Amino acid sequence: MPSTTRRRFLGTIGLGAAACAVRPAWLSAAPAPAKKPNFLLVFTDDQGYGDLSCYGSKTIHTPRLDQMAREGLKLTSFYVQPVCGPSRAALMTGCYPSRVIPARAIREWSLAGSEITMAEVLKSAGYATGCIGKWDLSGRKFVEGRLPTDQGFDYYFGTLGATDSGHVAFYRNKERAGETDDMGSLTGRYTDEAIAFIRQHKDEPFLLYLPHSMPHVKIGASEQFRGKSKGGLYGDVIEELDWNTGRLLDAIQELGLAENTIVLFTSDNGPWLTKGKMGGSAGPLRDGKTTAWEGGFRVPCILWGPGRVPAGRESNELVASIDLMPTFARMAGAQAPTDRVIDGCDQGALLTGASDKSARDTFLYYTENLLRAVRKGRWKLFVNKGASKNAPAQDKSELYDLEADLGETTNVAAAHPDVVRQLSELAAKAIEDIGEGNRPGKNARLDADVLKTLQEKAKPKQKQP
Repeated sequence: MPSTTRRRFLGTIGLGAAACAVRPAWLSAAPAPAKKPNFLLVFTDDQGYGDLSCYGSKTIHTPRLDQMAREGLKLTSFYVQPVCGPSRAALMTGCYPSRVIPARAIREWSLAGSEITMAEVLKSAGYATGCIGKWDLSGRKFVEGRLPTDQGFDYYFGTLGATDSGHVAFYRNKERAGETDDMGSLTGRYTDEAIAFIRQHKDEPFLLYLPHSMPHVKIGASEQFRGKSKGGLYGDVIEELDWNTGRLLDAIQELGLAENTIVLFTSDNGPWLTKGKMGGSAGPLRDGKTTAWEGGFRVPCILWGPGRVPAGRESNELVASIDLMPTFARMAGAQAPTDRVIDGCDQGALLTGASDKSARDTFLYYTENLLRAVRKGRWKLFVNKGASKNAPAQDKSELYDLEADLGETTNVAAAHPDVVRQLSELAAKAIEDIGEGNRPGKNARLDADVLKTLQEKAKPKQKQP
């Protein structure tokens, strides 16, 4: 698994572990399950909280995902990261991205080979591992050592970057495998590849990670769906994603795998609202992609698994994508890393119905390596709303009660000074542990050359004589 060049952080337990309401299960070896569950992660791109009919959309019809929600668990406080690459890094490593990848201004999003991914953890437990779709963890280009097959995946098919230009190149493992200008073909093509992978590995435990390119701009729908929804082209794209997710569920059931497979559907970040009709909706949440408001971080999340996820449940408990790596490791009887700080919590009890409480009560809102806000329980405090400002003085703090004010419309900081003080202290600990801007924290794990660049940028500029 880890090569001899991997950096070690032996015995370090930082803010990540402290944020979990119970001792994270990944700190000790998990007992081997009677039968290892399969995992299928469907990860859409820039899909908002309000873009599914089961989350309130009136113009987009998503019958298969609505059915998934009825037959499984619908999460309404599920958190990711506010932009593409960092969100994928968080999912793969179980860490806040500011801990493991540099700010984009320094280097395009790229996950170091020294990091241990979800795929590597499960592969060590005998899993077949596949990634099909948008990678976005190698600077959107071919970088030896930072491709999916270098990071624990046995098989890869997809694009290394996004669809911004309206043209993508495909890779199969490390070989070029064609290109296309037809963005409407991607959802179906990825799903075909995913079903083939499931069929090939039906007799062994598998992890299949399916990061769709849609609905990231430039969007496209196939002829079968174009012009069919009431939500314009964007709605067509979401309805095609819904239909193809249904194809995956049908294949799993047809192969007799439903009782031992967990399917999770979510998005990498909130909607790209600046794209207008080509972007999605955050529903009742404020703002969208790239921001620290709820619309940037909180996304739809549905779990389905008839043999392991009880049906008909909805939970507003706090869960994050960084929790999935340690959770799946525990379920698989695998050993998640203990030689470094992992920010994720084991959420197995909540997801499988053994508990109605989350293992997490805290979440950090980082954007561009700046800590913008912190949440603890019902409270969310903004600590840095400017690109380069220090945390605001207490009389300028913004505090929101997310249980009473989901849309973040009313600042209640003046009425709750003790909460402001508590969350401000939490933010200070996070910055010490993870870092902020050009100042990496004591448990940040960045490449040596990146650290050098950060340190140079952090030095005070010499005054010219």
